[in-house]
Amino acid sequence: MEAAGISGQRSKPSSQPVLCSSNYRPAVILPGLGNNSGDYERLKETLKEKYGVEAVVAKVSRVDWLRNAAGLMDPNYWRGSLEPRPVLDWYMERVQHAVEQAKDKDKDKDKEVSLIGHSAGGWLARLYMQEYGVSHVSLLLTLGTPHLPPPPAPGVIDQTRGLLHYVQQNCSNPVYTPQLKYVCIASRYIKGARLFGNSNPEATPTFRARIVGQGYKQVCGQADVWGDGVVPQVSAHLEGALNICLHGVYHSPVGADDATRPWYGSPHVLDQWVQHLLD
Repeated sequence: MEAAGISGQRSKPSSQPVLCSSNYRPAVILPGLGNNSGDYERLKETLKEKYGVEAVVAKVSRVDWLRNAAGLMDPNYWRGSLEPRPVLDWYMERVQHAVEQAKDKDKDKDKEVSLIGHSAGGWLARLYMQEYGVSHVSLLLTLGTPHLPPPPAPGVIDQTRGLLHYVQQNCSNPVYTPQLKYVCIASRYIKGARLFGNSNPEATPTFRARIVGQGYKQVCGQADVWGDGVVPQVSAHLEGALNICLHGVYHSPVGADDATRPWYGSPHVLDQWVQHLLD
């Protein structure tokens, strides 16, 4: 299923935290690699103000990501067979704390939560669900997540050093069911191009497209594909999930602009996928 365009108006979020009394599930937002909690504050406020969805962002700072450097001491890092523990323990603990906060904000302490994973936060959410179980989760919705490990190919390096292979081999396969829904959202924002040569002789790729294409190649093994500027469309979808593709939506809140370069969490883009949090 593809969404056709983006439209809407900027909402005016409220900064007043209140106890959620709606029937909607609380949501937990999982930051992507290199992002911090503040990058998602506006998304959190829009969810509450416009839709009545109480949300908590897992507490992550940019400096926290340096913890992953501990993996450099693991021989598996250099072999490309790195495993989540203990490198990602800190992130899993932050997510669990956010889940507990989200449930505490709701009058119904037993209500399930929705997980919203942005970028790497999506596959990190799958690791969290594998580790902590899914009895308290009713939805995993991912935004521009590189779900699939890159194929072995010349010039392609697995930037996760094996973590995505671990996810693919050890985490439960996504199956969209009424009890546990998987929704994967990708975007066609810019098409990449090969660094050298041209797959389309009728058009000359821009320098930007060639640079973006090199990023895409490291994720999916191919440069001349569509994506959100960071993650190729093909990598952001999972077999068994409800897969959606938006158009003209940029990957990250950092560097985004609602008018010229909206990201997945911009208010008028949020309008296109928020229904999954309300069902």
